[in-house]
Amino acid sequence: MLRINLGTSGAYCDGFSRRSFLQMGLAGMGALGLPQILRAKEESARSGDPKKDTSVILIWLDGGPSHLDLYDMKPEAPAEYRGLWNPIRTNVSGIEISELFPLQAALADRFSIVRSLHHNNGDHFTGGHYMLTGRGGASGADTAGKYPFVGSIATSVLGSRRTGMPAHVAVPYASSIGLRPGYFGANYVGLQHNPFETDGDPNAANFQVNNMQIPADLSIARLQDRQGLSKTFDKLRRDLDAKGTVAAVDRFDRQAFDLVTGASARRAFDINSEDPRLRERYGRHSWGQSTLLARRLVEAGSTVVTVHFGGWDHHWDLKAGMERYLPMVDQAVSALFEDLTARGLYDNVLVMLCGEFSRTPRMNDGGNGGAPMSMGTPGRDHWGNAMFCLLGGGGVQGGRIVGSTNSRGEVPKDLPLKPSDIHHTMFHVLGVDPSLQFLNHAGRPIPALEPGRVIHELL
Repeated sequence: MLRINLGTSGAYCDGFSRRSFLQMGLAGMGALGLPQILRAKEESARSGDPKKDTSVILIWLDGGPSHLDLYDMKPEAPAEYRGLWNPIRTNVSGIEISELFPLQAALADRFSIVRSLHHNNGDHFTGGHYMLTGRGGASGADTAGKYPFVGSIATSVLGSRRTGMPAHVAVPYASSIGLRPGYFGANYVGLQHNPFETDGDPNAANFQVNNMQIPADLSIARLQDRQGLSKTFDKLRRDLDAKGTVAAVDRFDRQAFDLVTGASARRAFDINSEDPRLRERYGRHSWGQSTLLARRLVEAGSTVVTVHFGGWDHHWDLKAGMERYLPMVDQAVSALFEDLTARGLYDNVLVMLCGEFSRTPRMNDGGNGGAPMSMGTPGRDHWGNAMFCLLGGGGVQGGRIVGSTNSRGEVPKDLPLKPSDIHHTMFHVLGVDPSLQFLNHAGRPIPALEPGRVIHELL
């Protein structure tokens, strides 16, 4: 096991540290080799799925935001349920969202909201595992990922949409509840399908993607010579490997070489070359610039890009947290939809916005077990019985509300949907056959997705 300490950033409510570790278990790495990938692609083609040129940007709200304070407000509910803010009308008749989302309200015809999503679990790790892999198995007592991220499955079959670009990218890093890459990891699909992480802050003036800068004394020609030299060892290395481990390393070597020497990738990652006016529209903060970088990457040919917005564990001081975070979300999401539309990319890029669960419909007293208000102003606790997912672009129709919750936002009322339904919809948009099977570490075939359905109400 290789473990690299990547720093600290506080703790989650359940006592788990946000100390981030990159953990790479070599056993079973690369379980799905090139022959299986090729067969998967052939099977997907035979299934009748049309070849597509679509991509996904998943904005991950790590920590779990409250549906009642964002996209499923209940103004008629008792005060302790409806919360602190009022809903506002959008440009689509009948759809209202938080007053802290005025920019999104002006373009609600570009996205739709699933309001009846649920998995009925309030554990950060279980919820994150459900939302990102479609399956249970992880918990606060056993946080290790048991299954691959659905985006890793998709990119293992599809690859990148353009040569020279990484298929699966995380901006600025892949993190689920403090674990890196956590449930964004490829698990038994193969380490080579883990996300390429940019690291750093895309809003920083000196932002550079790690491992993409060529040392001053090393030319492209010398890199190419070194690559040629390494090929003389290929046969020996492959003879030493019978389970695909070297195939994974080869994939990393090839990707790293392409990124460093390929002009298209270097241009796409160079956010400092972007029009300053557009950068301002996204917001000159890490979340806004991460979202802009995601747009640059899918435009250049990446297939799945995840963007990390962390810090949503608001058991108290909900007011301060929402008034800080929601305007940044509003700015980034609205600019993304406007930008995709202006560039003719809206129909080719599916944008998704969600977290691992929601928050309790009834607000607490701000005491967290102690005296009321002793921890600050009231907040909301963990709730997986009703939550939201925003989707738009990539063939998903905008201006729709799918499903509903009861009058207090506690449980689905109409059209209850599970994370697997979201994943089937995502695979439909990308053109991936959900019935494909992958061998787990024990050699057992596992379907790509849990049973579910494409949410045709969105299409």
